[in-house]
Amino acid sequence: MPERLRDADTAVHGNLPVLAAGIRSFTFHDDETAALRDVTVSFTAGSFTAILGASGSGKSTLGRLMAAWLPPGGHGALAGFLELSGSRLEFDGGPDDPRIDPAQWGRHVGFVPQDAATVLSTVRSTVAEELAFGLENSGMERTAMQAAVGRTAALLGLHDQLEQDPARLSGGQLRRLAIGCAIITGPPVLVMDEPFASLDAAGADGLAAVVRDLLARGTAVVILSQAIDPLLLEAGTWVVLSGGTVTASGPPAAMGAGSGVVPPAIRRPAAAAAAVAGPRPVVPQTGTPALELRGVDFAYPGGPGAGRWRRRIVQAGHPGGVAPVLRGVELAVHPGEIVAVTGPNGAGKSTLLRHFNGLLRPSAGSVQVRGANISGAPVGRTAASVGLLFQQPRDQLFERSALREVGFGLDRLVGPAQAARRAAAALESVGLAGAAREHPAELPASAQRLLALATVLARKPAVLALDEPTVALDGDGLALLDAAVRRAAAEGAAVVLVTHDLGYARSAAHRLLALDGGRLVPA
Repeated sequence: MPERLRDADTAVHGNLPVLAAGIRSFTFHDDETAALRDVTVSFTAGSFTAILGASGSGKSTLGRLMAAWLPPGGHGALAGFLELSGSRLEFDGGPDDPRIDPAQWGRHVGFVPQDAATVLSTVRSTVAEELAFGLENSGMERTAMQAAVGRTAALLGLHDQLEQDPARLSGGQLRRLAIGCAIITGPPVLVMDEPFASLDAAGADGLAAVVRDLLARGTAVVILSQAIDPLLLEAGTWVVLSGGTVTASGPPAAMGAGSGVVPPAIRRPAAAAAAVAGPRPVVPQTGTPALELRGVDFAYPGGPGAGRWRRRIVQAGHPGGVAPVLRGVELAVHPGEIVAVTGPNGAGKSTLLRHFNGLLRPSAGSVQVRGANISGAPVGRTAASVGLLFQQPRDQLFERSALREVGFGLDRLVGPAQAARRAAAALESVGLAGAAREHPAELPASAQRLLALATVLARKPAVLALDEPTVALDGDGLALLDAAVRRAAAEGAAVVLVTHDLGYARSAAHRLLALDGGRLVPA
């Protein structure tokens, strides 16, 4: 919280800050403009602070600095101080600045980044082993470690996934695992960047319960967000970042929608959902569907095996103990139609989308694109007709500039001249025309998602399959996404979007379906 609020907060909690930062400026080495300037924040034991900012406001940079995921000197120059439990480190951006040991710092400050997968060790083969990784490194006794793993998994609704390969988790389950890895060692401070992204309603409620429990135990909780999720209304202080600096701070009651101090690009999901009238009119079901699934079944091969954390799970009626993810799925989507699919984390929504272009093949049933069965067709050929937006942009972006990213392979489809026009138009449609020469990895998370969408739009596929497209988008980004989706549908594309954002789903889709028990049902 800003320095002017420090005395009041200290009086309430009766102790000094467990974490504080005074940033006169922080500038990345390859930039001329400071990413942060004149930012002072301070957090005491048991305090709850929400740092709000639209895309590009600097909130993720601030979070990574405070958690030592962005150590000063490594990627940028910091002028100011970082303070942990009363020990202050002063920085002036020079070679004699102190060096932070991220591992040691991390014992005091737990951090959950926007990209939850970056928390994982990548060397553990089950969820239980990932949760135990930090405890093993600290030398915790085995029995106590197993108890801590079980307790943390139960808190986050991951008990049934303890034996599962983390690579098989849904986006929401992966975020819960990242939160578990951050809190299991009991750090005095927890900083979470967009923790509600990809979570279903049960996951969001579970996270709120975890936060309340941590606060009661004296943990200082800091949530960085571009959306005012319901839990943030319980925060003691909101700090608003814009353009890398603090523009407002105070209790939530003083910063409501009518105050004018919270930028409109910061989303208020509850208010947006309440304003939605309902699904759009149904598109007439005439002619050949652009996409049709007929009786599709699918189960991932293999099952849990032996290991010190593993136990055999046998589900009656499923050979080898493997339960099907999809069961007799029927779906027909016509040109110009937008269909939204919702369902709990782990229901198989991403698995469903990966059947559209042949990345996954059904064990029974068929997938038809423009009336043709894609069974046996190369994925690259089907991808020309089915554009898939992955849930994580990192799975889709690999080029060294935004323009090259969108233009990759287009010339082979439509020729060089048309490819250049399409790439430029796609970037323009998602508001990234000015970032054409930027490296995708250096763009904010919302811009990365919009760039990944542009790579799909540029190919003008008959089917658009969008996996959690609203995650990481602020209000301005959501408006760009919505306009692009509606434009594609108006031009004849069939759109299927998977989302937990029910407000957006109801406003954008002609039909809303739920994946329940492996089957699609009206929502």
